[in-house]
Amino acid sequence: MDFDRRELIRAAFRAREYAYAPYSHFAVGAALLSQSGKIYTGCNIECASYSVTNCAERTALFKAVSEGECNFTAIAVVGARTDRSDDSLITSPCGVCRQALYEFGGAELLVIMAKSEDDFTEMPLGKLLPLGFGPEKVV
Repeated sequence: MDFDRRELIRAAFRAREYAYAPYSHFAVGAALLSQSGKIYTGCNIECASYSVTNCAERTALFKAVSEGECNFTAIAVVGARTDRSDDSLITSPCGVCRQALYEFGGAELLVIMAKSEDDFTEMPLGKLLPLGFGPEKVV
């Protein structure tokens, strides 16, 4: 895919700065690239009632969809413990986020999981969510 991976990763790191993670102490940032070329960012937002917590990936996705974007090329995800050190960890989307991303990006959506601009792994969403259930399966 032809886009600047480092730019997308940098956007995810900037988004992570806004994470609200007082319970897990795990801050996550995400940057979602639409097919139109626009980048939407998100961070995780925790709540004392854990079930209403929202992940960074879905925050970015929902922002984009609420602004009319529904087709995506790639997402960069970065995470780090906030209570131990500032070292980033390879962080993959949770199962719920994988399903939500599949809805709008399908199996080919590129998922970039980064520790830094130079240290990352990437794979298509279909590898993270094999046999994914998407809109094409609904009758």
